[in-house]
Amino acid sequence: MYQLTNFPELQKATTLFKAYFGMCKFKVVCMLVITAWVGMMLAPQSDKTLLAQFMSLFGIGLLSSSAAAVNHIVDREIDKKMARTRNRPLATDSVSVSSALIFAISLAVSGYALLTIFANQLCALLTLAALFGYAVVYTLLLKRATPQNIVIGGLAGAMPPLLGWVSETGQLGAEPWLLVMIIFAWTPPHFWALAIARKRDYEKAGVPMLPVTHGNEFTKLCVLFYTIILTLVCLLPYLVGMSGWIYLLASGIANVAFIYKATKLMKTNSIEYAMSVFYFSIWHLLIVFVALFVDKAFI
Repeated sequence: MYQLTNFPELQKATTLFKAYFGMCKFKVVCMLVITAWVGMMLAPQSDKTLLAQFMSLFGIGLLSSSAAAVNHIVDREIDKKMARTRNRPLATDSVSVSSALIFAISLAVSGYALLTIFANQLCALLTLAALFGYAVVYTLLLKRATPQNIVIGGLAGAMPPLLGWVSETGQLGAEPWLLVMIIFAWTPPHFWALAIARKRDYEKAGVPMLPVTHGNEFTKLCVLFYTIILTLVCLLPYLVGMSGWIYLLASGIANVAFIYKATKLMKTNSIEYAMSVFYFSIWHLLIVFVALFVDKAFI
């Protein structure tokens, strides 16, 4: 069999594809699209076709990928100093800044066009605003200015359920804001667990993350505090009649487990356990939103 190395042009194209694909933060974008899809499914029924719904989610995904690419551009010097990110395409100069910028703009224009055509203008504008909030307000300004960066900037990353809802209805409503609140409350404990594990990286890069400015013990306390807030916020969809007992049971179990892990985190200095909390938080959010969908679909 021929090896890829026998075809240098193909190997170069494959490497370049991986670099551009890596800038999109595919796993993160998939999670955002899933939460947008749940928001779409929970919205009042509309006459949208499956094609229109798919293209709307695709548009949200493209704009989210554009925000991720801009994050790579803005953070390229920081990324070079951190073990977790030093192999990113712009940190290794695999992709030039100008090429990455063209790529990000192309994704944003394509995503905005899809949302304008298949969703509505309000959804397109809100998604573009979320891109600006993450790529500029958080990445360029807050991340470098305050240890509360992830709390203040977390709103941009919490918007997808609202975007999914608006793509269906063309209107803002109270219900999707409850879903936004869930992700908003979830973001700090999720990210601070990672920040504890990667504290030395952030110190080296000069990024004022909470463990760097206030220490690990205070950060662990904040993680526990926000998991308790998250648990209370997760009750709201059930209390307002937006969901039923399937969601209440699933989210309750997930939240109790999150509180348990956050409590245990306070008693250990293990970097591995901090990463365990970080990875668990991803599953937690997935469980909560899948439970919302299942509850809506089958009850």
